[in-house]
Amino acid sequence: MQGQNQQQAYDRGITIFSPDGRLYQVEYAREAVKRGTASIGIRTSDGVVLAVDKRIRSPLMERSSVEKIHKADDHIGIASAGHVADARQLIDFARRQAQVNQLRYGEPVGVETLTKEITDYIQQYTQVGGARPFGVALIIAGIANGEPRLYETDPSGTPYEWKALAVGADRGDIRDYLEAHYDEEMDLDAGVDLALAALASVNDDGLAPEGIGIAVIDVETETFRELSDEEKATHLAEADLLATEDEADESEDEE
Repeated sequence: MQGQNQQQAYDRGITIFSPDGRLYQVEYAREAVKRGTASIGIRTSDGVVLAVDKRIRSPLMERSSVEKIHKADDHIGIASAGHVADARQLIDFARRQAQVNQLRYGEPVGVETLTKEITDYIQQYTQVGGARPFGVALIIAGIANGEPRLYETDPSGTPYEWKALAVGADRGDIRDYLEAHYDEEMDLDAGVDLALAALASVNDDGLAPEGIGIAVIDVETETFRELSDEEKATHLAEADLLATEDEADESEDEE
């Protein structure tokens, strides 16, 4: 009981370290990320892929209102997992910083530069009293100097660069799948297929085009583009991952 009371004393303030060096509010923010549906990022030889699970709570909800993939600049896309409102705030911040860089220097912002600006902003909320950390993790993907780049932001404000990663629910299982099947030499289409297969690996009912989001940024055009439902259905059908109508209906009922 005494240990529990001691923890409660240290988790009331974000600026207070516990005796064992932990910031409990940051750890709680990471738990909020785990409650979000999965998002995946994959770096390929000729571009980057973002894939998200856009699960909805009711068939009455407009699917287009569920936003987990965002365009930050022409050459940068961001996927999120965790607290949706927090993600929206960080996406708006990222877009402002991209525009500031364009106006100030007359060139697109670098992917690494933008990532570090976002994580610096996140980190401030781990040191200021009266505020809480952002309960969201972002996957930031883009092209810089002709090279695909892929980063993750953590609620602590720490950036990580990845070849492939997952955030949100089932992160561990999806990462295991990516580690087993990732190939650095794969092309963009193979990256899309791998992302879909990774999502399907934690979903026994198959995937519906309307229930997922896919975006790509290729090295040649350096342009962010979201795949249409028809393109997603083609990829799913070719990989034998397409859910039947009965499976899709059952999945919606469970949500």
